[in-house]
Amino acid sequence: MMFSGCAQIGDTTASPPKKRTLVFPGPPDEPRFIYERTITNSADVESDTSDDAFRRIVTGAQRTGHFMSKPYAVAVHRGRVFVSDTAELRVKVFDVPAGKYFTIGEEEPGQLAKPLGLDVDRAGRLYVADATHKMIFIYNRDGKFLRKIGGNDLFDRISSVTVDPSGQRIYVVDIGGVKSENHRIRVFETATGRHIRDIGKRGSGPGEFNLPRDMAIGKDGRLYVVDGGNFRIQIFNEDGTFHSSFGAVGRQLGNFARPKEIATDKDGNVYVADAAFGNFQIFDPEGELLMFIGSRSEQGGPAQYILPSGIAVDEDGRIFFVDQWFSKIDVFRPYDLPADQGFLVNRKAEPKP
Repeated sequence: MMFSGCAQIGDTTASPPKKRTLVFPGPPDEPRFIYERTITNSADVESDTSDDAFRRIVTGAQRTGHFMSKPYAVAVHRGRVFVSDTAELRVKVFDVPAGKYFTIGEEEPGQLAKPLGLDVDRAGRLYVADATHKMIFIYNRDGKFLRKIGGNDLFDRISSVTVDPSGQRIYVVDIGGVKSENHRIRVFETATGRHIRDIGKRGSGPGEFNLPRDMAIGKDGRLYVVDGGNFRIQIFNEDGTFHSSFGAVGRQLGNFARPKEIATDKDGNVYVADAAFGNFQIFDPEGELLMFIGSRSEQGGPAQYILPSGIAVDEDGRIFFVDQWFSKIDVFRPYDLPADQGFLVNRKAEPKP
């Protein structure tokens, strides 16, 4: 039985307690990021006018919101946050600038069965890797189904999808499995669905994979692949030839224990989520560790995680980090970016007196 993600929210009219500012790294180091907010449900982004608040006071009604059940991956385009929910079998959309919430993938011909990895192109088109259908579903920015690519004959076990900024090529991670030799990245032409080439094969050598998990496109078109079973990040040139790798299994900073998803920013820095460490580590384009954010904790507060998975960096450099256990997305803002700047600002909110 599927449970609805709608629930009541406590009274939000009272003044919230003053929050402690969290910066990363902490003193005495120079701060680079600041914890900005957490998204758990639609009420976190939907506009709540003074009329709405007054109506609840008069009627005694409580505010309701649609919660995430088991979020997995996240993608962001101009303040619109897309999150795959593997329990509710849809993509949930939190549009912060517009102050609204909606879902994608509930109806044919674009009905999803098990959405995992997500990505968006420069135009805001959404690409969804569906593990059950073994296909990539493509929607426009508002959730209208456009087309799909793939099928049982092309993939063993899909885990994620990455699209180049222009939307011309799609990179699909085929994670393979214990009995499969197909541990690889498959590359397709978006417009036609034509298979162009494969990158990698099963193994532990340079350019080989053992349970690849995710991929991101970085500076100069380089491809960064999470090679999960080999506990490393492999870097490929734009043409798919091997460039280099970094990382190894271990418990120290710069090592990996259970790397999952990956993202890059406009400067080419690389962000790697690690489910075992309960954090994400930030590296420069060549793989030198810069810093990390997060820790394992059963409290679930800001920057505290048990089962992190998806990560994305938006056009402004904000980081969006998903934790499946706490069903949340933590957002971190570059320290030098004012809170009222960039795309993640609710332009529809009614000014407070």
